Amino acid sequence: MPGEILFFSLLFIVALLYSSVGHGGASGYLALMSFFSFSPETMRPTALLLNTFVSLIAFIQYYRGGHFRWQLFWPFAIASIPSAFLGGLITVDAHVYKIILGVLLLFPVVRLGGLKFNEEKNTAKQNFTVSLLIGASIGLLSGMIGIGGGIILSPVILLLHWANMKQTAAVSALFILVNSLSGLAGLFTKEFHFSTEMAWMIVVAVSGGVTGSYFGSLKVGGEILKKILAAVLLIASIKLLFT
Repeated sequence: MPGEILFFSLLFIVALLYSSVGHGGASGYLALMSFFSFSPETMRPTALLLNTFVSLIAFIQYYRGGHFRWQLFWPFAIASIPSAFLGGLITVDAHVYKIILGVLLLFPVVRLGGLKFNEEKNTAKQNFTVSLLIGASIGLLSGMIGIGGGIILSPVILLLHWANMKQTAAVSALFILVNSLSGLAGLFTKEFHFSTEMAWMIVVAVSGGVTGSYFGSLKVGGEILKKILAAVLLIASIKLLFT
């Protein structure tokens, strides 16, 4: 019982922190489930399913706040959705995908945690071809590893100065949602198992997602969002690499 209370408490916190920056939290859920010894067959579909609920909530909140930009989103999405489906068809050794994800998390941590972004209103013009390549690459990784891809897309958008922090969070939230659904569709073609505690996990994750996305979209400043995101990604990376 104490272990279950701790797990669900941490699940709520992970969903809250990730949704506050427009993310679904799959990487955090994977790290958490790995720490509590969930089977690899359960981890990927469970994380993707929780991701869909939390990222949907985050997107709605950011959309209501007026931060979503369709013209920024769709070039990434049209390439990432089919790639995420293909990635979902690929079986990756549990140890290998945890290492890959842990390493990938370190790149946005370095950028968001130590370097400054230009938050000026005049952002650079988005390149369509580059967006397609980015979307396809992230989508494939998303399906293979069991994440929505927002942890990779967000720092890329900010590095290229295509949007500010809140606009990036809004686009990333919907990007995560469509990739998670596409990855799940790929997994549905194979046999996989959900946890018997899935219903409670969804309730807890949704509660954290509602809380985090509300404060992230309406109450918390950009600098705080960056630090929250960097801290969460660093924790997830350490858990994936060393547990």
